[in-house]
Amino acid sequence: ENKKNSRLNIPIIYGIDAIHGANYTMGATLFPQQIGQAATWNPLLVQQLYGITAYETRASGIPWNFSPVLDLGRQPLWSRFFETFGEDVLLANKMTVAAISGLQGDNQYSPYHVAACMKHFLGYSYPLSGKDRTPAWIPERELREYYLPTFQTAIEEGALTVMINSGELNGTPVHVNHDILTKLLRDELGFKGLAVTDWEDIYKLHTTHKVAASLREAVKLAINAGIDMSMTPNDFQFNEHLINLAKTGEVSMNRINEAVHRILYVKHQ
Repeated sequence: ENKKNSRLNIPIIYGIDAIHGANYTMGATLFPQQIGQAATWNPLLVQQLYGITAYETRASGIPWNFSPVLDLGRQPLWSRFFETFGEDVLLANKMTVAAISGLQGDNQYSPYHVAACMKHFLGYSYPLSGKDRTPAWIPERELREYYLPTFQTAIEEGALTVMINSGELNGTPVHVNHDILTKLLRDELGFKGLAVTDWEDIYKLHTTHKVAASLREAVKLAINAGIDMSMTPNDFQFNEHLINLAKTGEVSMNRINEAVHRILYVKHQ
């Protein structure tokens, strides 16, 4: 329906957090949180669970699910511990395969499946204080041995989208970290899909992290680092700043085209 009012007939893509069943749809099937799913030690059951979630989410008119959480549960103080597949890399990897397969299915054009979104890249679940969205300090070896494998597995399984860590990793907010967003995610892991922020996280580079002197600079830093889509539900400041940055050349048209290509790729899939 929304294609009719679009000059190029490109549909809007809607996404939602159906993280343990289609929990925003009345009468939908609810399942245990991911820690409970992992406790079954049954990937086939978990795959079926995500298949049902995809079916009911798609029936709600939404083709994109902000799920699964692929952060390891290794910080018991963290308030979102229950959203993880637990502490074990092997088990979490098996559940990752089940989740991506259940959500996306085998046929990319199936009307019964949705795009998955692996989150939160990278190191989100190990904040030093335990408070959500606060700084994590993780040595490179631990980062690669424990916190990266589930995301690498999801990429190999064809996960179409990724949501970025809201916090800081080793002193740098991940939303401005070119090494994480471009060198690691794109160049090393070969991820082809779109990278979306979490809720207003580009604005938070200015208001919370204070690494950007203005919202305009926050947009410039994040997009140039490798962000493709901003989750900014309440206003159009992001759009206005990005248009201005493109006009001045501070964000190149190559970077704009790259982000647009990834978004269109996901919509097409």
